[in-house]
Amino acid sequence: MYRNQELLTDLKKWFAQFPGTITAFSGGIDSALVLFLSRKYLGRDRTIGVISKSESLKDKDYLLAIDFAKKNDIQLQTVYTKELLDLNYNSNPSNRCYFCKSHLYETLRKVQNEVSDFIILNGTNKDDLTDYRPGTQAANENEIRSPLAELGLGKDEIRDLAKYFGIPFWNKPASPCLSSRIPYGKEVNADKLRQIEKAENILNGFGFNNVRVRHFESTCKIEVPLSQLDLLKDYSETIFQKLKKLGFKECIIEEDGLVSGKLNHVLNLKVQPRTCRPVRRV
Repeated sequence: MYRNQELLTDLKKWFAQFPGTITAFSGGIDSALVLFLSRKYLGRDRTIGVISKSESLKDKDYLLAIDFAKKNDIQLQTVYTKELLDLNYNSNPSNRCYFCKSHLYETLRKVQNEVSDFIILNGTNKDDLTDYRPGTQAANENEIRSPLAELGLGKDEIRDLAKYFGIPFWNKPASPCLSSRIPYGKEVNADKLRQIEKAENILNGFGFNNVRVRHFESTCKIEVPLSQLDLLKDYSETIFQKLKKLGFKECIIEEDGLVSGKLNHVLNLKVQPRTCRPVRRV
């Protein structure tokens, strides 16, 4: 039995408000939980997942999403948002994520035309609301609902729920889009994104599952948790040789470890907590 039965009741009531849902599925644990809960509480015919096969999505995350939907008997549609064709996106401004999410939600609106009474959901959680996330503006403009944030659920509780429901990747490290590895103002293109993906796959092969390879043109900067820094240094010569074959001339290990959203630091932001809608219990 789950330790917080009141939360399970609240989740059931939240989904029961709607005829059906369309969930923007990224392959990450947050949107996976939203999709799973919709399937659990509303049933197969009232639940649709949609994943964008974007160049900024890792192939392994896409395959994980396909497998998850198949094993849980969830309707999953693949769409192609083609944001790299948008100069507002590939020029990589500080609000790049806004344009990415705008393309995604516009595409989901087309899916919604087929089931007009279904609402569109995303996996935004309570913790996301204290971070710099321009995509939230796009979500608000498109009236996207965020059940996890609305019910006040943060990352720890989400992982706890996912583990309880048997979602096998409940403890999967966060995997932001590949474009987030490129400094603002530097062009985002398919070649860079594939280079980053291949580089991180190499690191994964050495056991570094929570890793970022930041792309600084001919230089890459590698971030792993501080607890794995010494291990990375032990393997560094072999790893650097492999990364240089991908086209990097210089490889640097970041001594301060893995820092989520590190490239946002240049913006000198003072992010105020936000809400998608009033955080409440049903």
